[in-house]
Amino acid sequence: MTQLTATPALPLGDDALILSHRLGEWAGNAPVLEEEVALANIALDLLGQARVLLSLAGDEDELAYLREERQFRNAQLVEQPNGDFAHTIARQLYFSTYQELLYAHLAAGDSELTPLAGKAVKEVAYHRDHAEQWTLRLGDGTDESHARMQRALDALWRFTGELFEPVEGLETVPWPALYDRWTARITALLERATLDVPEGPQRGAWTAGGGRQGLHTEPFGRLLAEMQHLHRSHPGATW
Repeated sequence: MTQLTATPALPLGDDALILSHRLGEWAGNAPVLEEEVALANIALDLLGQARVLLSLAGDEDELAYLREERQFRNAQLVEQPNGDFAHTIARQLYFSTYQELLYAHLAAGDSELTPLAGKAVKEVAYHRDHAEQWTLRLGDGTDESHARMQRALDALWRFTGELFEPVEGLETVPWPALYDRWTARITALLERATLDVPEGPQRGAWTAGGGRQGLHTEPFGRLLAEMQHLHRSHPGATW
């Protein structure tokens, strides 16, 4: 492994890389062909973001395929399994709403992340809109779709607080203000979808977390083994 560069690009790149892999797991398994394409496109957008961000921290291939679990700095939310389609949508709704707010702030600044953020915020707006439309469709659909969407929102809510923990190198980001805007957007959307805002601890109280410090949930080890298997099995191979 090459020496890592101290940069906030690493945790943001890990977020994008891991969520891209999760969404890629839907290939061949999505409920309809249109969603097969949509989820693949979102995964590719995130992978493109990850490549740019990780290249700011070191060698992108080494960072993706040769680090151990405790060296990854992604938030625990993005590593959660896909579950059913509602779980995937809830995870995407929570994360893309956060990511759009963060990138919009970074795009207006003057840092090494500004060029990437200016481009990526447009992609993330689509990701967020896609998740919002499905949240409305499932929440205000049948009794079954409503129940599944509510269960997904409730199950993943405890992972959202970590998104607003300050990231080293991004001290100028107004994290409490971003959290308030995120909460307002999510609340307004869930009301439109006839869904309840989940109850339970979030920012400012106990919540699941630790991903930014290299502490991950059980499913992450299996994800990493799958993602890194080919590269580690054939070290130095070229195509």
